[in-house]
Amino acid sequence: MSHPIIKDDEVDIVVAAIQPDLTSFMEEWRPIFCRFHLIIVKDPDLQKELIIPEGFNMDLYTKSDMDRVSTSILFTGYSCRYFGYLVSKKKYIVAVDDDCIPAKDGKGFLFDVVAQHISNLRLPATPFFFNTLYDPFQKGADFVRGYPFSLRNGVKCAISCGLWLNLADYDAPTQALKPGERNARYVDAVLTVPLKAMMPLSGINVAFNREVIGPALFPGLHLAGEGKQRWETVEDIWCGMCAKLVCDHLGLGVKSGVPYVWRNDRGDAIETLKKEWLGMKLMEEVVPFFQSVRLPRTAVVAEDCVLEIAAMVKEKLGPVDPLFGQAADAMVEWVRLWKAVESASPTPGA
Repeated sequence: MSHPIIKDDEVDIVVAAIQPDLTSFMEEWRPIFCRFHLIIVKDPDLQKELIIPEGFNMDLYTKSDMDRVSTSILFTGYSCRYFGYLVSKKKYIVAVDDDCIPAKDGKGFLFDVVAQHISNLRLPATPFFFNTLYDPFQKGADFVRGYPFSLRNGVKCAISCGLWLNLADYDAPTQALKPGERNARYVDAVLTVPLKAMMPLSGINVAFNREVIGPALFPGLHLAGEGKQRWETVEDIWCGMCAKLVCDHLGLGVKSGVPYVWRNDRGDAIETLKKEWLGMKLMEEVVPFFQSVRLPRTAVVAEDCVLEIAAMVKEKLGPVDPLFGQAADAMVEWVRLWKAVESASPTPGA
């Protein structure tokens, strides 16, 4: 399909740098990345110096930058990508993990992840009535018979959730049970996630309209023990449920489907399970909570919604486990940071 013209000053590409040598990763992405500004955020737990090839328009943020902004929110591991969301000034954010490379489409051509994500975000979403022929605004599709004409204008799309080939985004138990399973199925389609339907968002390959939904994408439920341990993908899932709730309340859309990336094999399922198991148990408490939440009409922007959700989390989930109370406090702190940084972004110190 033809993609819209994207202005250089509209997009920031955010990369969470977990591995020290980004040479191979950056070179694989050079044909796409070279057209845009990059925000590379180094995992504050990474002790080695980053190796980044030349020839990119980029800013690098490190632990010292994060400490100047906040010492109460942990940006460790892949949560460091959220710091990139915080300091960006662009309308659109596209985030790609450093264990992914560009994928090829069904015809063998390199998939332009940025162009497809921006196309998804610019075209309307249809959360209020499901279209069985995927995204009706994509080339080769339209609204099916019986779709109400009053809803065919759609609404603004706030989040575009991409997919990945090779290593599927399974949780640790599923990975352990199916160690050799790989995702080789490419489906050239996009669909809108229906209103009030929850979903497991992943930050591996995602884009969003920062102007309308940015404050709702935050590091929250990733505290354990003394606050030093990450919960791997559970933090993304918590963030995704909050963001979807905000989108539903504000009448915004969320899409899932293309673009794809190719995700390389990395990590150990058993080790991941050790980090995730408590979060997985708590998720069973979280889903009914999010299904029951109703936000007040006075919440008219994303920041308002996050604060309202935080108050409900503290009241309803705080008694279940004190970690939810900590998560609520982190959400409030995030909104404070967002408002502060909006007026003055920190200068990269590296």
